[in-house]
Amino acid sequence: MTPVVQLYWIRVALGIIAGALSAVLALFMNLTSLTTLVNCVTIALIIYLISYYPLKAMYKEKIEKQSKILSTGVMMYFFAWLPFFILFFTVMKVYF
Repeated sequence: MTPVVQLYWIRVALGIIAGALSAVLALFMNLTSLTTLVNCVTIALIIYLISYYPLKAMYKEKIEKQSKILSTGVMMYFFAWLPFFILFFTVMKVYF
């Protein structure tokens, strides 16, 4: 697997983890719906930006263009985050 493909799948996995964390916080914060959504999107953005620095250190020599580390998988991250956030939030809302 090439480094770009590895980075892509790491971002997908991080999107799923961010969806789970966002759902847990949304369930236990009991805020208004708009505030909860804004907080969850903020959590997803923070996780994405924090993950950039370890990934940059891991792939610095393997990927020539450093801007590609930041941009690879950004859409897939959020496309993974959104359905898993909805899934985890719904499951936790039903069972808790």
